[in-house]
Amino acid sequence: MIRLIVIIFVLIISGFVTQKMSVKKGYSKGYLWGLLLGIIGIVIVAIRPFKLNKELITKKKKFDFGPYLYILPAAIIIIVFRLVPIILSFIVSFYDWTITGPGKFIGFENYITMFHDGEFWQSMLNTFYLVIFVVPISLVLSLVFANFLNGIEKLKSLFRSIYFIPTVTSMVAISIVWKIIFNQQTGLANFFLTNIGFAPMGWLAESRGVIDLFLSSMGFNFSGFIQSFSHGIGINYNTLYLLMGGPSLALFCIIIVTIWKGLGYNTIIYLAGLQNIPKVYYEAADIDGAGKIRQFFKITWHMISPTTFYVLMMTTIVTFQVFSQIYLMTGPPIGGPLGTTKVIVYFLFDKGFGESNNLSYASAIALVLFGIILTLTLFQKRLEKKVHY
Repeated sequence: MIRLIVIIFVLIISGFVTQKMSVKKGYSKGYLWGLLLGIIGIVIVAIRPFKLNKELITKKKKFDFGPYLYILPAAIIIIVFRLVPIILSFIVSFYDWTITGPGKFIGFENYITMFHDGEFWQSMLNTFYLVIFVVPISLVLSLVFANFLNGIEKLKSLFRSIYFIPTVTSMVAISIVWKIIFNQQTGLANFFLTNIGFAPMGWLAESRGVIDLFLSSMGFNFSGFIQSFSHGIGINYNTLYLLMGGPSLALFCIIIVTIWKGLGYNTIIYLAGLQNIPKVYYEAADIDGAGKIRQFFKITWHMISPTTFYVLMMTTIVTFQVFSQIYLMTGPPIGGPLGTTKVIVYFLFDKGFGESNNLSYASAIALVLFGIILTLTLFQKRLEKKVHY
């Protein structure tokens, strides 16, 4: 934690140096000075100082560079394509920087604008809806299917391959196919609904929340309830509806596609975890008279906790970065209807490479997203205490 604070401090100092050098020597030289200072500072802070070993000093052994040469190619890739872009984004976020080139130094103006931007908060809410639904449902379904596959004796490899097909399929192809399935006029989804006696739905064109749709189908006036409730507590109707109405039906379609895409990978990971559990535990439980459900919660659940921890972290990170489904399945305009499917990564893309081409504002959004994912990851790491290795 201390190192993280120091790294953030180094980045702030590098941004300050960039601003000062830009005034004295021009934007390009100041930019390079700030970048160089940031890289050097992070490398010094991140790498732990080598502890001197008295035995090595007395024997005067030479330092072995061999292991570091092996990791050098990977280290170069990480520095060039990971570390440097993070530092550049941090520096750019303090400028009025468009796609045509750098502008003047504006300090925290991009961050202030972002936190007062209603579109930013709506995209964050859409993203959290996506994470809240995708992560737990994906974990539960993956574990159920993994248990099913683990109990199959014949054709196990065939079923494993079938479940893994969505993972190796292009997200572009998947999005196009599911967009056809959810088509309001000719899609398979409405075809099945009409055949079993239900009215066709708007799917990707429906902006109403799934909670609103469900309660309205049961005769409850959800919009009227939100209207009266918003007047009673003094909160804007649209804000309260977004919070209480749940994700729009269009966003729920994106949730379904995202779960389906990652289901095969998580299932195979869980299957590997299940197959590593020694069978003697189950044999002992059978002798003691424990049923299947009790065996699952007393043996299986504890033994696959490392797998669950990994799947939880990776699914959370990947879900925060959803982009292709939004870009290919929604619109026009993309992120519709009424912005109910615009997630934070597409909002970032739209601000940086859309009509405004505001790269500095997009960089500020990217750093906020980085901070959110980092915070959630550190919080999930604290749950590692409950993992049984």
